[in-house]
Amino acid sequence: MFVFILILLLLAAVFGVLGAVLKVAAVLILSAFLAVAVLAAVAWWALKRKARQIQRDYDTQRIQGSSRSTGTTVFVENEADPGELPARDDRY
Repeated sequence: MFVFILILLLLAAVFGVLGAVLKVAAVLILSAFLAVAVLAAVAWWALKRKARQIQRDYDTQRIQGSSRSTGTTVFVENEADPGELPARDDRY
């Protein structure tokens, strides 16, 4: 494969179109890199969006679940349930 590419480059140099061939190759390679970068950015954005949606749904479900189980009490985020002991004591 390498020999084939080398032969094509030598033929392009002989006919005086090596510069054009290299420019076209550079454009194709840079276009591929740009396409991969854009796809990665879109995938990252979609993943973050989905994670935020899952977190929001979980918080909504947790708040609704605690208000149903206790009757009237609705807990604010970061407020501990008075019936539960904390997992770790950070006072000391």
